[in-house]
Amino acid sequence: MIEDYSEDLMNCSRADFLVALKENISKKRFKHVLRVEEKALQLAERFNGDLEIVSLASLLHDFAKEMSEDVLLTYQDKDNFDPEWLNYGSAIWHGPLAAYIGRDRFNITNPDILGGVWGHTIGKQNMTLNQKILFVADYIEDGRDFPGVDEARALAEKDLDAAVNYKIKASLALQIERENLIYPETIIIYNDWMEKKEN
Repeated sequence: MIEDYSEDLMNCSRADFLVALKENISKKRFKHVLRVEEKALQLAERFNGDLEIVSLASLLHDFAKEMSEDVLLTYQDKDNFDPEWLNYGSAIWHGPLAAYIGRDRFNITNPDILGGVWGHTIGKQNMTLNQKILFVADYIEDGRDFPGVDEARALAEKDLDAAVNYKIKASLALQIERENLIYPETIIIYNDWMEKKEN
Protein backbone atom coordinates (compact mmCIF):
# COMPACT_ATOMS: atom_id res chain seq x y z
CA MET A 1 0.00 0.00 0.00
CA ILE A 2 1.12 3.56 -0.71
CA GLU A 3 1.65 5.44 2.57
CA ASP A 4 1.35 8.88 1.00
CA TYR A 5 1.65 10.66 -2.33
CA SER A 6 4.07 13.08 -3.93
CA GLU A 7 3.12 16.69 -3.19
CA ASP A 8 2.45 17.40 -6.86
CA LEU A 9 -0.32 14.79 -7.08
CA MET A 10 -2.82 16.15 -4.55
CA ASN A 11 -3.36 18.97 -2.06
CA CYS A 12 -3.89 16.70 0.97
CA SER A 13 -2.50 13.56 2.53
CA ARG A 14 -3.71 10.07 1.79
CA ALA A 15 -5.18 9.90 5.29
CA ASP A 16 -7.18 13.11 4.77
CA PHE A 17 -8.39 11.91 1.39
CA LEU A 18 -9.61 8.65 2.93
CA VAL A 19 -11.58 10.63 5.52
CA ALA A 20 -13.27 12.60 2.73
CA LEU A 21 -13.93 9.40 0.79
CA LYS A 22 -15.58 7.74 3.79
CA GLU A 23 -17.84 10.76 4.17
CA ASN A 24 -19.12 10.38 0.62
CA ILE A 25 -19.62 6.65 0.10
CA SER A 26 -21.08 3.70 1.99
CA LYS A 27 -18.96 1.27 4.01
CA LYS A 28 -19.57 -1.38 1.35
CA ARG A 29 -18.40 0.94 -1.42
CA PHE A 30 -15.37 2.00 0.63
CA LYS A 31 -14.29 -1.64 0.99
CA HIS A 32 -14.69 -2.06 -2.77
CA VAL A 33 -12.47 0.96 -3.38
CA LEU A 34 -9.73 -0.45 -1.16
CA ARG A 35 -9.94 -3.81 -2.96
CA VAL A 36 -9.63 -2.02 -6.30
CA GLU A 37 -6.55 -0.23 -5.04
CA GLU A 38 -5.04 -3.51 -3.85
CA LYS A 39 -5.68 -5.18 -7.21
CA ALA A 40 -4.45 -2.16 -9.15
CA LEU A 41 -1.18 -2.15 -7.20
CA GLN A 42 -0.74 -5.86 -7.94
CA LEU A 43 -1.29 -5.22 -11.64
CA ALA A 44 1.03 -2.21 -11.57
CA GLU A 45 3.76 -4.38 -10.07
CA ARG A 46 3.19 -7.02 -12.74
CA PHE A 47 3.04 -4.67 -15.73
CA ASN A 48 5.35 -1.88 -14.55
CA GLY A 49 2.69 0.73 -13.91
CA ASP A 50 3.13 3.76 -11.69
CA LEU A 51 2.19 2.75 -8.15
CA GLU A 52 1.29 6.23 -6.94
CA ILE A 53 -0.87 6.99 -9.95
CA VAL A 54 -2.83 3.74 -9.90
CA SER A 55 -3.26 3.98 -6.12
CA LEU A 56 -4.68 7.50 -6.15
CA ALA A 57 -6.81 6.82 -9.23
CA SER A 58 -8.23 3.77 -7.48
CA LEU A 59 -9.17 5.76 -4.40
CA LEU A 60 -10.79 8.51 -6.47
CA HIS A 61 -12.63 6.34 -9.02
CA ASP A 62 -15.89 5.84 -7.07
CA PHE A 63 -15.81 9.06 -5.05
CA ALA A 64 -19.01 10.21 -6.80
CA LYS A 65 -20.71 6.83 -7.14
CA GLU A 66 -23.44 7.63 -4.62
CA MET A 67 -23.85 11.33 -5.41
CA SER A 68 -27.04 12.76 -6.87
CA GLU A 69 -27.78 14.26 -10.25
CA ASP A 70 -28.07 17.60 -8.46
CA VAL A 71 -24.37 17.39 -7.58
CA LEU A 72 -23.56 16.44 -11.16
CA LEU A 73 -25.45 19.46 -12.48
CA THR A 74 -23.26 21.82 -10.46
CA TYR A 75 -20.51 20.85 -12.92
CA GLN A 76 -22.53 21.37 -16.11
CA ASP A 77 -20.41 24.35 -17.17
CA LYS A 78 -17.17 22.34 -16.96
CA ASP A 79 -15.16 21.15 -19.95
CA ASN A 80 -16.48 18.03 -21.68
CA PHE A 81 -19.70 17.89 -19.66
CA ASP A 82 -22.18 15.77 -21.61
CA PRO A 83 -25.89 16.43 -20.91
CA GLU A 84 -26.55 12.94 -22.29
CA TRP A 85 -25.15 11.51 -19.06
CA LEU A 86 -28.45 12.34 -17.41
CA ASN A 87 -30.18 9.78 -19.65
CA TYR A 88 -27.87 6.94 -18.56
CA GLY A 89 -27.53 7.34 -14.82
CA SER A 90 -24.73 7.23 -12.32
CA ALA A 91 -23.20 4.12 -13.89
CA ILE A 92 -22.04 6.39 -16.73
CA TRP A 93 -21.47 9.77 -15.08
CA HIS A 94 -19.91 8.91 -11.73
CA GLY A 95 -16.45 8.59 -13.31
CA PRO A 96 -16.45 12.02 -14.95
CA LEU A 97 -17.97 13.57 -11.82
CA ALA A 98 -15.24 12.02 -9.65
CA ALA A 99 -12.63 13.44 -12.04
CA TYR A 100 -14.16 16.92 -11.77
CA ILE A 101 -14.19 16.67 -7.97
CA GLY A 102 -10.64 15.36 -7.91
CA ARG A 103 -9.46 18.35 -9.89
CA ASP A 104 -11.52 21.03 -8.16
CA ARG A 105 -11.51 19.85 -4.54
CA PHE A 106 -8.20 18.01 -4.27
CA ASN A 107 -6.16 19.78 -6.96
CA ILE A 108 -5.47 16.52 -8.77
CA THR A 109 -4.30 17.59 -12.21
CA ASN A 110 -2.34 14.57 -13.40
CA PRO A 111 -4.02 13.63 -16.72
CA ASP A 112 -3.25 9.94 -16.24
CA ILE A 113 -5.21 9.89 -12.98
CA LEU A 114 -8.09 12.06 -14.17
CA GLY A 115 -8.39 10.22 -17.49
CA GLY A 116 -8.39 6.84 -15.80
CA VAL A 117 -11.05 7.88 -13.30
CA TRP A 118 -13.14 9.49 -16.04
CA GLY A 119 -13.15 6.32 -18.15
CA HIS A 120 -12.99 3.55 -15.58
CA THR A 121 -16.45 2.18 -16.41
CA ILE A 122 -16.71 2.18 -20.22
CA GLY A 123 -13.06 2.78 -21.00
CA LYS A 124 -11.69 5.59 -23.12
CA GLN A 125 -9.83 5.99 -26.36
CA ASN A 126 -6.05 5.68 -26.19
CA MET A 127 -5.91 4.38 -22.63
CA THR A 128 -2.50 4.57 -21.00
CA LEU A 129 -0.99 1.65 -19.13
CA ASN A 130 -2.09 3.06 -15.76
CA GLN A 131 -5.60 3.72 -17.05
CA LYS A 132 -5.88 0.14 -18.31
CA ILE A 133 -4.78 -1.06 -14.87
CA LEU A 134 -7.59 0.83 -13.12
CA PHE A 135 -10.10 -0.25 -15.79
CA VAL A 136 -9.26 -3.92 -15.21
CA ALA A 137 -8.74 -3.73 -11.43
CA ASP A 138 -12.24 -2.33 -10.93
CA TYR A 139 -13.61 -5.28 -12.90
CA ILE A 140 -11.69 -8.12 -11.26
CA GLU A 141 -11.12 -7.00 -7.65
CA ASP A 142 -11.44 -9.91 -5.26
CA GLY A 143 -14.97 -9.03 -4.12
CA ARG A 144 -16.41 -9.33 -7.63
CA ASP A 145 -18.52 -12.41 -8.33
CA PHE A 146 -20.18 -12.67 -11.74
CA PRO A 147 -20.08 -15.09 -14.67
CA GLY A 148 -16.77 -14.63 -16.47
CA VAL A 149 -14.84 -12.88 -13.71
CA ASP A 150 -12.49 -15.84 -13.26
CA GLU A 151 -11.69 -15.78 -16.96
CA ALA A 152 -11.01 -12.04 -16.78
CA ARG A 153 -8.74 -12.59 -13.77
CA ALA A 154 -6.83 -15.32 -15.59
CA LEU A 155 -6.31 -13.03 -18.58
CA ALA A 156 -5.09 -10.22 -16.33
CA GLU A 157 -2.43 -12.52 -14.90
CA LYS A 158 -0.60 -12.62 -18.22
CA ASP A 159 -1.94 -10.03 -20.68
CA LEU A 160 -3.40 -6.70 -19.58
CA ASP A 161 -4.69 -5.83 -23.05
CA ALA A 162 -6.51 -9.15 -23.24
CA ALA A 163 -8.23 -8.34 -19.95
CA VAL A 164 -9.17 -4.86 -21.22
CA ASN A 165 -10.55 -6.43 -24.38
CA TYR A 166 -12.57 -8.92 -22.33
CA LYS A 167 -14.13 -6.21 -20.15
CA ILE A 168 -15.01 -3.96 -23.08
CA LYS A 169 -16.76 -6.76 -24.95
CA ALA A 170 -18.41 -8.39 -21.93
CA SER A 171 -19.75 -5.10 -20.59
CA LEU A 172 -21.24 -4.19 -23.95
CA ALA A 173 -22.73 -7.67 -24.39
CA LEU A 174 -24.33 -7.43 -20.94
CA GLN A 175 -26.06 -4.16 -21.82
CA ILE A 176 -27.36 -5.68 -25.06
CA GLU A 177 -28.56 -8.79 -23.23
CA ARG A 178 -30.44 -6.62 -20.74
CA GLU A 179 -31.86 -4.54 -23.60
CA ASN A 180 -30.53 -1.37 -22.00
CA LEU A 181 -29.89 1.82 -23.89
CA ILE A 182 -26.18 2.06 -24.69
CA TYR A 183 -24.36 5.32 -24.08
CA PRO A 184 -23.02 6.27 -27.55
CA GLU A 185 -19.43 6.80 -26.37
CA THR A 186 -19.37 3.11 -25.41
CA ILE A 187 -19.69 2.15 -29.08
CA ILE A 188 -17.00 4.63 -30.10
CA ILE A 189 -14.61 3.17 -27.54
CA TYR A 190 -15.43 -0.38 -28.62
CA ASN A 191 -14.78 0.47 -32.29
CA ASP A 192 -11.55 2.29 -31.41
CA TRP A 193 -10.32 -0.70 -29.41
CA MET A 194 -11.18 -3.16 -32.19
CA GLU A 195 -9.37 -1.03 -34.78
CA LYS A 196 -6.25 -0.90 -32.64
CA LYS A 197 -6.34 -4.66 -32.15
CA GLU A 198 -6.36 -5.19 -35.90
CA ASN A 199 -3.36 -2.92 -36.48
